[in-house]
Amino acid sequence: MTMSAGWYLRRLSRMGPQEVAGRVSDAVRRRRWRSARPGCPGVTGARFTAVLPAGTIAAVPPDAAKRLIAEADRLMYGHAEFFGVVRDDLADPDWWYDPKTGRRAPWGYAFDVPYRNEDAVGDIKQIWELSRHQYLTVLAAAYAITGDDRYAERVAEHLRSWWAANAPLRGVHWTSGIELGIRLLSWVWVRRLLDGWPGAAGLFEGNPVALSQIWHHQRWLAAFPSRGSSANNHVIAEAAGQFAAACAFGWFPSSARWRADALRSLERQLRGNTFGSGLNRELATEYHGLVLELGLAAVAEADATGVPVPASVRLVLLRMTDALAAVVDSRLRPPRQGDADDGHGLVVDGAGTERWGSLLATGDAVFGRLDWWPAVTGTDVRTPLLAALIKPTELSVPRPASRLAHFADAGMTILRGPGEIWCRCDGGPHGFLSIAAHAHADALSVEVRHDGVDVLADPGTYCYHGQPEWRQYFRSTLGHNTLQLDGGDQSVSGGPFLWTRHAKSRVLAVDTSGTSGAGTARWCAEHDGYQRSVHRRRVELAAASQELRVVDEVRGRHSPRRDVRLAFHLGPSIAADLVGNRAVLTWSRDGEDRSAVLDLPGQLNWQAHRGETAPPLGWYSPGFGRKEPSTTLVGTGFTDGTSKFTTVLRFRG
Repeated sequence: MTMSAGWYLRRLSRMGPQEVAGRVSDAVRRRRWRSARPGCPGVTGARFTAVLPAGTIAAVPPDAAKRLIAEADRLMYGHAEFFGVVRDDLADPDWWYDPKTGRRAPWGYAFDVPYRNEDAVGDIKQIWELSRHQYLTVLAAAYAITGDDRYAERVAEHLRSWWAANAPLRGVHWTSGIELGIRLLSWVWVRRLLDGWPGAAGLFEGNPVALSQIWHHQRWLAAFPSRGSSANNHVIAEAAGQFAAACAFGWFPSSARWRADALRSLERQLRGNTFGSGLNRELATEYHGLVLELGLAAVAEADATGVPVPASVRLVLLRMTDALAAVVDSRLRPPRQGDADDGHGLVVDGAGTERWGSLLATGDAVFGRLDWWPAVTGTDVRTPLLAALIKPTELSVPRPASRLAHFADAGMTILRGPGEIWCRCDGGPHGFLSIAAHAHADALSVEVRHDGVDVLADPGTYCYHGQPEWRQYFRSTLGHNTLQLDGGDQSVSGGPFLWTRHAKSRVLAVDTSGTSGAGTARWCAEHDGYQRSVHRRRVELAAASQELRVVDEVRGRHSPRRDVRLAFHLGPSIAADLVGNRAVLTWSRDGEDRSAVLDLPGQLNWQAHRGETAPPLGWYSPGFGRKEPSTTLVGTGFTDGTSKFTTVLRFRG
């Protein structure tokens, strides 16, 4: 995907003067760095002291350790899967190879590499993911638990290979700050987890090549922070990685300055990226998880090295953890909202470890759980490691006395009913900052689950680069459970991570008290994304009848007729028998058959779509790079300004 001149103009239009000036300065610095690459200053007497406290590894639950070792053994045999692509070449990886397209990224000055162009580089996410070195933290954790030198030796072999193949400022792995930040955080944890291995010091602080790499990574991050309209989760990853490295590897003349600057940035950006309610401002749930993981890892590093952290940092992480506990469903799954690229801040667990349960377990260990928090039954490796480093701190702030259902600043409302009915209603901002990079055109969409099963599903993300028609579909209005007018999106896209016009939503009424007994919970919101018209939606969840009612209206000074498409995307495990405007939905959960009836607006003509490609329709993405056919029910017709479209979902039993 090569960006056109028009894209650059649209992107420029979303920047303020200060951001433009900063980017011009960055461009000048990049030109200067092409020919002036200083060497790493000399380091003598470096020692790594940010070790795990005694007894930490013994606190790892046996079943979590077993999953980790199984994952580490797969990696030792060279097997892994990244974004749906199975690899068996990791015993001796090619760091620039994309197994998805078979292409290999070109060599050259980092800022000349056209990393967005899949024809020239390959799928950049496939290339970058391996070089985040989070699989190496898994191998290092396996060494820490077992004491088996094979794991440590493989880690050392791969780090030396990567450092030799990726000289500073050369190649695709030096083009994006988030990659450098996460990679530094991985190196810190690799060094910590290998501390008992005799070769650890020789691999890191006694190795001039490692010292040069660590120094150049930090110099890069200090010079090229994400700016202005791009200061989203990327800048937090950059700051967290820079801060962690400057704490644990504080061996350089600039370390104190880098540490202080990174901590200031991290504190400011954590506050800026987080609503007062604790939800992430990108309104893309997986980035809530990424930012929370990065923040916790940064605090752990500070406490391990005795660096004071402002109370505001811990307060944001506390609010984020309480918010996560409030929005998850009965199976500890959070909303599927906005972009999701399966990004993690710190990985030390094996396959099958539940990410969100792990974060709540860490929150419990660090902040203490509240009575209304859902129970976490699973185990993980990461929680005891982080909890051993993070010092208990009393935060004298009020916390929610009961489980929040409405997050006014984020426009998110969770309606809950008997039979583990969970419904997310979206009446919030389109996205974060002027480009809303990770937003979808999903205003007023609903997402409904029954006992953790997606019934009316958010289809997900699937891809970022290289497949523009799929990127467009998964972030489109038609790709969500909401109403589309005249075949267009509510918000206007200017590119794969750029929105040039944002629909504005507002919540008109919320009453979530009904689901606590036999009453009815209600929500109503509207948005102005369609010119001359306002889309208003009401949602009611009746506890006694297990009935969800959705009423859509189009209001305003519009033409006598406007084309309407109303979409409901079913989860991949839902079978649908559509006759006329009634669909009988069936699925199975834990060996038990379940069902529901979906009565759709009779004014519209309804069709079921599944796995269509021209254009895409009827798909569900369970994770980045993966998609599978699912059923989408689409009703087509028109509105004259007086129509009401009523949809009723009734769960049986």
